[in-house]
Amino acid sequence: MPQDWAALSAWVTRQGHTLDTSVVKQFAGGRANLNYLVTLDGRPAVFRRPPAGPTAEGANDMAREWRVLSRLNDGFTLAPRGLLYCDDMNVLAAPFQLLEYREGLVIGGELPPDLPADAPARITATLIEAMTSLHRVAPESVGLGELGKPEGLLERQLTGWTRRAHAVWPEGLPGVVTDLTSRLAEQIPEPSAVALLHMDLKLDNMLVDRNTLSPKAIIDWDMTTRGCPLFDLAILVSYWMGPDDPREVQAVNQMPTTAEGFVKRQDVIDAYFAAADMTARPLHWHVACARLRLAVAWMQLFRKWQSGDLVGADYPDFQNIAMSVLDWAATQFTEGEI
Repeated sequence: MPQDWAALSAWVTRQGHTLDTSVVKQFAGGRANLNYLVTLDGRPAVFRRPPAGPTAEGANDMAREWRVLSRLNDGFTLAPRGLLYCDDMNVLAAPFQLLEYREGLVIGGELPPDLPADAPARITATLIEAMTSLHRVAPESVGLGELGKPEGLLERQLTGWTRRAHAVWPEGLPGVVTDLTSRLAEQIPEPSAVALLHMDLKLDNMLVDRNTLSPKAIIDWDMTTRGCPLFDLAILVSYWMGPDDPREVQAVNQMPTTAEGFVKRQDVIDAYFAAADMTARPLHWHVACARLRLAVAWMQLFRKWQSGDLVGADYPDFQNIAMSVLDWAATQFTEGEI
C-alpha cells in the first residue's frame, strides 16, 4: 500500500522532529496493521498505521496502542516506546504512530533451519516468562490503571465474538457456532485475577536475538486491556497446534509448534502456572472461547478477501480453516480436552 511520505514528513516536522524516508522498508508478516522502517531524528523507528478500508470491530486500535506504548516501557522493558502519535485524519486519513525500533528475529509458522536443536524449548520458555512478567506488572504502576474494563471481560469476549460471528455469517450462524456459544454462555468462569493482557502474545509477536534467542521486544499492542490473565494464556494455547492435531487445524500455521522439540499444550499451561506461581485452574472454557475468536478472525479475513480488500493466495482456504477450528473447538470442549 503506497504511503504519502511527504505528508507524513511535513507532520513530523511540525512536531519538532525530522523524518528521513529516503530509504523505507516495509516489514513482512502480519495480516493487520502496516509497519515500515523509517529514520526519525537520525535513528531507526517504526511507522505504524492501520490498513486501508474498513477494519473489524476492536482491531487496529492505534489510540489504545499509543496509550499503552507511551507508558508501559517504564515497567516492562520488552515493550517498545511510543514516540509520536497522530489522530488527525487530515494528515493520512488514518491514525498512525512512530515507535521505537527493536531489531530481532521473528519466528512465524516455520522454524528457521539454522537455529540450534534446543531452540524450541528455549523460545517457549522465553515466551512464557515474557507473558508472566507482563502479568506481574501492576497496571497502576505504569499509568494504565484505567485501561479497559476488567470486570466482565470473559463474558464480553464471548458476546463480542458471537456478535462478530453474526457479521461474518449474515445468512445465519453455522450450527457449531450456535451450539458452542450457547454452552460457553452457560459456563462463564470467574476471573483468576486482574492483569495487563496483551491479547495476542504468540511467537511472531516476540522478537528474539538470532544468536542467543534472548527476548528483544514484544510487539503489536493494539488490543491490550486489563482482565483475567488466563485468557491471555488461552489465546496463546489456541494457536499452539501439535503434530497429532487434525491436519485441517494445523493449517492455521501461526507458530511452528508441530516441529520436533516443541512441548504439548498442557506443558505450556503447566509451565505458565509454575512461572506465575499460581495454583493450576481448568482452562477448557478459556481455550474454547479463544478458538472461537481465532475462527471468527479467520472468517473476517476470508470475507475481506472475498470483497477484494485483501489479496493473497492463502485467503481462499480461510473459510475451511475457520470451520475446522470451530468443529475441533467444540469437540475438545465437549470432551474436556485442551
